Amino acid sequence: MTATAPPTPPPATPAPAGPPPATASVTAVVGLLVFFEATSGFLQVGLSPLLPDLADHLSIGSASLNWVVSVQLLAAAVCVPLFGRLGDLYGHRRMLRIALALIAVGTLTVALAPDYPVLLAGRVLQGPIAALLPLEIALVRDRLPVAEARRAIARLVGALTLGAMAGGVVMGLVDSAFGSLRLTLLVPAVLAAACVPVSFVAVPESRNRAGGRVDRAGVVLLGAAMIALLAGVSGAEDGSWGSVRVLGPVLLGLALLALWVRVELRSGEPLVDVRALAARTSAPFYCAAFLFGVFYFGSQTPNSTFYAADPATDGYGFGLGALAISLVSLPGAVGSVVGSLSTAALAKRIGYRPTLMAAFGLVALTFTQFAFFHDRMWQMATGSAFLGLGVGLALGAMPTVIVEAGEPARTGIAAALYNNVKTLGGAVAGGVFASLLGAFRSDLTGEPGEGGYTAVWLVGAAAALAAVAMSALSRRREG
Repeated sequence: MTATAPPTPPPATPAPAGPPPATASVTAVVGLLVFFEATSGFLQVGLSPLLPDLADHLSIGSASLNWVVSVQLLAAAVCVPLFGRLGDLYGHRRMLRIALALIAVGTLTVALAPDYPVLLAGRVLQGPIAALLPLEIALVRDRLPVAEARRAIARLVGALTLGAMAGGVVMGLVDSAFGSLRLTLLVPAVLAAACVPVSFVAVPESRNRAGGRVDRAGVVLLGAAMIALLAGVSGAEDGSWGSVRVLGPVLLGLALLALWVRVELRSGEPLVDVRALAARTSAPFYCAAFLFGVFYFGSQTPNSTFYAADPATDGYGFGLGALAISLVSLPGAVGSVVGSLSTAALAKRIGYRPTLMAAFGLVALTFTQFAFFHDRMWQMATGSAFLGLGVGLALGAMPTVIVEAGEPARTGIAAALYNNVKTLGGAVAGGVFASLLGAFRSDLTGEPGEGGYTAVWLVGAAAALAAVAMSALSRRREG
């Protein structure tokens, strides 16, 4: 396949002239962005301990439950580059406000969903949650000097992990206190709604603007390709990977992806910078980001349903409720916070690439431990702590590296590209893990057998090892 060189993009145009705010005032505004990011972490992880109860409430099977996560990631895969591009064109603050409004509506829909389809619709509306961090990073990079922007980005990532830690514990406690799943789900809905008016308080608009337009064809093709791919994978829940209902949509999705790549290469204003993805200096790094999404997002639902499984009927698990699941997952959340907050200091000593390789290596070891040693609660809790540490280190290192490799006027796209690739990995993993669990379904209980979880953890370990290899091949531009 050949592609013509894209036309020269229009020059970036500055925002309307005006005196820039003092650094101190912008630094104070970072506190509001930290609040948004903490809420983002709360929303993303707070649902995890409630997933088994949600499955019972709406009569959803454990394998199908993975799609509750996957559809949100599918929407995020399209929203991240779209909101990043729109932010570069029309202002990152404006798009941040729109994203927060959509997230609030989606979270309320999830809380009030009467059935599975409405629940999935609410999760789709929550898709822009993955676009918050790129938009916030773009704002601080636009307004702060490099050194202060780095510290602000570290605070944002730290807030994300702290919010995630609080989300799991608080939602478990609230569920235990209220005794009502619907009332419990209204708590994050209220929190998400509160973010919308707060975003109108003092957040400054970004000053730099990119020229051009939105790549509508890229948005449509990427969304259609992901829907087709995940529809095909969902048909393999009984292990029938060679059937027409699986191969048909998968081949269609691959064809649409190929067409999307061709369109992006020919576009002067592409939705995703495919050339950056394919560049020899950055392609291995983006592959590592994709693999990161596979084990980071893909393992969340299986771990929760494993904890909730009744050993008397399923032959594995611990029969835990929402509060117990959140508490046994707490070491992982703490490890993630420690890892993300330690990233800058560790990377300063050994470099970002060795830090990422160590992080992914630790994740691979942990998933391997899960696969072979998961009969005791302490084994899972200890492994969870080391898994969180590895994930936190990776979360802290990757955004800074990606952003500093991009052009200042396209910061939103640079940050969005990393998040998009990671999110794509999670969306694909959700479908693949659902099919793995479905393939090991027990005839007696109708639920996945223990072998399905072992397979999921081994795939996670393999993805982390591949990410180590990709990180070893990647390079970054110092800046």
